[in-house]
Amino acid sequence: MLSLFIWIPIIISIIICFLPSFKNTLIYRNIALITAGIIVILNIILGFNFQTDIVGLQFSESFIWLSWLGLGYDLGIDGLSFPLLCLNSLLTLIAVYITPKDIQRPRFYYGMMLLLSGGVSGAFLAQNLLLFFLFYEIEIVPLYFLIAVWGGAKRGYAAMKFLLYTALSGFLVLISFLGLVWLSGESTFAFEPLKSHSLTVNSQILLLIPLLIGLFIKIPIFPFHTWLPDAHVEASTPVSVLLAGVLLKLGTYGLLRFGIGFFRDAWVVCAPYLAILAGISALYGACCAIAQKDMKKVVAYSSIAHMAYVLLAAAAATRLSINASILQMVSHGLISGMLFILVGIVYKKTGSRDVDYLRGLLNPEKGLPVTGSLMIVAVMASSGIPGMVGFISEFLVFRGSFPIFPIPTLLCLVGTGLTAVYFLLMVNKVFFGRLTPELSNLPKVLWSERIPALFLAFLIVIFGLQPNLMTRWSETEATAILYGNQQSITYKN
Repeated sequence: MLSLFIWIPIIISIIICFLPSFKNTLIYRNIALITAGIIVILNIILGFNFQTDIVGLQFSESFIWLSWLGLGYDLGIDGLSFPLLCLNSLLTLIAVYITPKDIQRPRFYYGMMLLLSGGVSGAFLAQNLLLFFLFYEIEIVPLYFLIAVWGGAKRGYAAMKFLLYTALSGFLVLISFLGLVWLSGESTFAFEPLKSHSLTVNSQILLLIPLLIGLFIKIPIFPFHTWLPDAHVEASTPVSVLLAGVLLKLGTYGLLRFGIGFFRDAWVVCAPYLAILAGISALYGACCAIAQKDMKKVVAYSSIAHMAYVLLAAAAATRLSINASILQMVSHGLISGMLFILVGIVYKKTGSRDVDYLRGLLNPEKGLPVTGSLMIVAVMASSGIPGMVGFISEFLVFRGSFPIFPIPTLLCLVGTGLTAVYFLLMVNKVFFGRLTPELSNLPKVLWSERIPALFLAFLIVIFGLQPNLMTRWSETEATAILYGNQQSITYKN
């Protein structure tokens, strides 16, 4: 069943790209929507059959692919990958839905969208290091084209910068994987045989460092973050939704799956430095967001700050913090997706994202009152207002991390306080005040354009009031990550 999440979108993407040119371009859009909808339905079916009390993999698939290379087609899902797989499927459906119907070169566009979805799903489901790396690299190709072809004025620069950074990320991850297999003496890249080997602490540190740098580029963490604001500013709204909501999670997923899962002893040594880096990255992202004049850049830098909380939780490596890190990944995906959708609506209707130009968009008669109201909801969620998923995820991160790393946790707490500052500055300038004459005849926002943001707002509130709807999927796996093979992570006082 798991192969369907990978190969249905990939095969359909190839079919779309080679379909004849139809006069009615909505055919390609409808095919992509149906495909994305099928994947969401498969996720629902998988969720009903997923057993939350079982430790380890479920629905495993495995066969030898290239035995001489140690590459096997090994798939499996657990409490870490299942929430992220659902997030990928949901945001892919939303990204396809919010794509303008008159998009240029629709065959190529929707083909790249589905290829991206299949590649990301493959990375979350892979249980072989080399297979993970292949899917980790596959997603670079469609995302590069989605930025380079359908991006803004500086799309070429942003796409090339993204390509160079993420290619370096994959290279460093591959070095770590190859070194692990070589030092372990194994002839396979499968997860389980490699986990059973105990390397020396020095060897683990030697392998962990390139892995961390590679994953920090993908997350991204300061100072490896500079590709992200450029990519977001030049990318179209649907691509930004996927980039922030899903693609960044490949990095944090790798921290938990490989950093803690394979290098436990080295993780203990490096964890204090990782926690400090998380605190610095959170403050840096927040301070940069305050200084931005482009609404998209504000949201982009907020992602740098909020993804640092996942690093903090992973560094602490307590049962609560690990579970909270998974919740924070999903929470950030929902909130950032909603924020980028709303920024996209503002840009579409006003032609600008400049916070110094936009004024009074909350005007009930001539402005964008519903869009403004939804933006306030999204900002409240990102700022950690109780009753929304952003609050409970960040609270659990800080609660689980504070006993281990109190100072970095306090730095991140300051960072989450600054979230309210930069988002309130943005909302106050853009949506409140008197509507300027230049913005007095804005096109109306259709309800069909509001549906994705409304649905994400619904999930943000529901999961905020009932976080157990999300945490129950990952509680067992959080324990398994820490206590796999009867090895716990213990920090010395």
